Amino acid sequence: MPIRPSSSSDIRQQIEALSGTDEVTRESAVARLAVIGPRAAEQLLAQYPSASPAARVGMLRAFEAIGDARALPFARAALSGSSPDTVIAAIGVLRAFLTSPQAVHARDALDGVVATALDTSRPAASRLAALDALRVLPVDVSEAVRKNLSEDTDPDVRARAASPVTRAAGQSAAADDEAVWREAIAGRLPGSPAPLKHALAARRASAPLTELQHLVDHLRGREQRESAAERREEWRALRGAAHQALAARNSRLALYDLRDSLLDPDRLPVAFLAALEEIGDATCLETLAAAYEASSRSGDAWWREHVATAFRAIVVREGLTRRHAAVKRMMTRWPEAAADLMARV
Repeated sequence: MPIRPSSSSDIRQQIEALSGTDEVTRESAVARLAVIGPRAAEQLLAQYPSASPAARVGMLRAFEAIGDARALPFARAALSGSSPDTVIAAIGVLRAFLTSPQAVHARDALDGVVATALDTSRPAASRLAALDALRVLPVDVSEAVRKNLSEDTDPDVRARAASPVTRAAGQSAAADDEAVWREAIAGRLPGSPAPLKHALAARRASAPLTELQHLVDHLRGREQRESAAERREEWRALRGAAHQALAARNSRLALYDLRDSLLDPDRLPVAFLAALEEIGDATCLETLAAAYEASSRSGDAWWREHVATAFRAIVVREGLTRRHAAVKRMMTRWPEAAADLMARV
């Protein structure tokens, strides 16, 4: 059965959720819009000018993931805002275009990021975010900004400007990213998720789908071998981003991993469920019911509600009824959870 594109009403609901007071709901909406990808861009672009400040932060984060150059003017304008959250989200959008093959986009992004880094009237958090964004550029480009900040009056900015950048002078960020990507696809992941996170962001819309699938598999293995809980969460979040990239391109190549991940004892990042909402099918119903029942026993209301939302999205999108074989199997194996979930559809 073909995967139908997300409806206009679904996109509107996600955008409306960005204005809510619940942080988890807002995070889920950002993840969902990132998965929907270019199909959400038109409504985001149309509604951004009239959106609330809180919603604009979420919209900018979605724009960063989608990579639509039409958001660049919004991001440039947002740099003048007084809220560090807004400025940092805007820098995220600009960072995605610093290495754009379109010279005009790269120039506009660079101008905005450099101006923010050098502006001593801005909060340190905004300036540090801008300085970190420049790390994706060759050292000889970012070094001039760092030298200007070597005697900055803010100690945090001064310290960050002095931190070493290991990439050789003149080496392109694209070449650096490519090396990280090729190694990761071969199963040789970097010591930290950070460089691979950037490489994935640059390739989420263009990498061969099989490469994204291989990345999911390698990340799952690395995550399972990680003993430190915090670092394990970082690897898991990166795996969720890889699933987002696949779902944004309507690919079910790694659906098996999404489905199996529902049985993990640890709560998953919202990116996993956002991807399931987009590309999950009837084979996911039993594991969703199992996850729903487990969350009912544990009392994790947040996870239970998100599992129910993903279940409802799949059943509605796939047109599943109680007569469908997968629904019957679910109701036989998980009768209480299945009854509750079907009542929500």
